[in-house]
Amino acid sequence: MSDKLKVGILGGTGMVGQRFISLLENHPWFEVTTIAASPRSAGKKYVEAVGDRWKMDTPMPEKVKDIVVMNVNEVEAVASQVDFVFSAVDMSKDEIRAIEEAYAKTETPVVSNNSAHRWTPDVPMIIPEINDSHTDVIEFQKKRLGTTKGFIAVKPNCSIQSYAPVLYAWREFEPYEVVATTYQAISGAGKTFKDWPEMVGNIIPYIGGEEEKSEQEPLRVFGKVENGVIVKAEEPKITCQCIRVPVLNGHTAAVFVKFRKKPTKEQLIEKLESYSGAPQALKLPSAPKQFMRYMTEDNRPQVTEDVNYENGMGISIGRIREDSIYDYKFVGLSHNTVRGAAGGAVLCAELLKAKGFITKK
Repeated sequence: MSDKLKVGILGGTGMVGQRFISLLENHPWFEVTTIAASPRSAGKKYVEAVGDRWKMDTPMPEKVKDIVVMNVNEVEAVASQVDFVFSAVDMSKDEIRAIEEAYAKTETPVVSNNSAHRWTPDVPMIIPEINDSHTDVIEFQKKRLGTTKGFIAVKPNCSIQSYAPVLYAWREFEPYEVVATTYQAISGAGKTFKDWPEMVGNIIPYIGGEEEKSEQEPLRVFGKVENGVIVKAEEPKITCQCIRVPVLNGHTAAVFVKFRKKPTKEQLIEKLESYSGAPQALKLPSAPKQFMRYMTEDNRPQVTEDVNYENGMGISIGRIREDSIYDYKFVGLSHNTVRGAAGGAVLCAELLKAKGFITKK
């Protein structure tokens, strides 16, 4: 019998679910034993349920091909098979909130890639290198849910990963005003170029709901736990535009920052390169050794060259320079379906295991 924790993937046939399955193929702590999806996939072997819709660059892991997909709505049955679940279900926000709470109430921790619970006051929204202390709110959430082990934790939107950690690394210089434009890959919409041929050679200057998330979610990540809820930070004020670009994987951000305390460029670079957090201290399996790197070449970071830095879990920064209106500007790049989605959730689960929140049932 394996001593690994038994993991279920809710919404395992979709693109993020597939990314979870790929990332967990040889994980030292976690093993995918259960896959749940919509009723139309239930009862089929995973390889049959996915069919020709496998979107990863690497082949489907052999271990999961013959797993019979369960109905995600049969909560008790799925929960009885696993120690915890990753949620990547494709439903309405109200349905996601309800089903994730239903799983938590079966004493099954839920680590969610979805946005439905990102603003639930006692649900931590975690970038593990930044706000691991937000796990303190879980005890208050469990009291509300009436559970001893079951809870929900979420990761933030993929769009903020390429600049929010940078702003946090620079917090001692007090960034107070930020203008960001994100150039977002089509996999963020769960698409490939085969699915979305209209995106070839095209740009769409609108992604529904994305700008509000990009402006507000960093403030919740930067906030504090007070009286059993997370209170968001007041600054920096962020305004954002989000643009869909013809790139498969990798979100790029062009960012302008004003500081109350004026740093030098050398100080900014040093704070990035030396920054580390709980995942590095705990040596979590998915943690990048160096979370953020600074690239000195004028034409970097580039998606084709740099998106897989630290196996897609690191962030590449370039072009820090003084600005004529703001204090400084920079360009950031992160892998949207690894660090920004499934990989970030896996790292979050590793943190929760290391802190004793996720254990064998």
